[in-house]
Amino acid sequence: MLPFTVCPVGDTGLLASFEQRIAQSVGAAVAALNTRVAAAAIPGVVETVPAFASLLIFYDPLVTEYDAVADAVQKLAQAPSSDTAAEEGRLVEIPVCYGGAFGPDLPFVAEHAGLTEKEVIELHAGREYRIYMLGFLPGFPYLGGLDERLFTPRLASPRTAIPAGSVGIGGEQTGVYPIASPGGWQLIGRTPLKLFDPSAGRLPYAAGDRIRFCPITQDEFDAIAQKEGTV
Repeated sequence: MLPFTVCPVGDTGLLASFEQRIAQSVGAAVAALNTRVAAAAIPGVVETVPAFASLLIFYDPLVTEYDAVADAVQKLAQAPSSDTAAEEGRLVEIPVCYGGAFGPDLPFVAEHAGLTEKEVIELHAGREYRIYMLGFLPGFPYLGGLDERLFTPRLASPRTAIPAGSVGIGGEQTGVYPIASPGGWQLIGRTPLKLFDPSAGRLPYAAGDRIRFCPITQDEFDAIAQKEGTV
């Protein structure tokens, strides 16, 4: 496992910080440490929050203390590695209908990249993306691994309303909006899946998992949307 440092966060948290950069190796290390902490069931630990290059660990100060948690986490990092599955994460496939009304910014992304819209779709759907963290709104996955040719600046003026399921590109990252929200990313498509159900509080993915976007037609989109209740 990659080296990291620990420091207290208030009186109920510990932050394990890796090298501060967005990279596959760092994301895999965060996922592996998160899995080890969960499996260890450290007394008093109540929640973990993975991010790009760190893992925030919350604990109950009535049950344990910072030094005890820090010592336990450091010992977990020194244990023999068996984190292949954790580093890989689950693979979640998300169907996406690209372009048209679902992806109004696809033409701009293509022009900015000097590619055709078809080439942008092939590049975007042609690889797997690591979920580095969830944030900004419930279930929004910040994904690493976008092809450099598709790096595109965010909108100069964010939209006030983006439909749930919209897939976008913002700078060096891509992601999907699980619920309707304002946002400034370039929209290139939309999934008909209901990614976040507030009543159930569940998601089909978690930080550390991988996502692959699968192109579908308008008819396929409509059929899935009817089944999912996202029409």
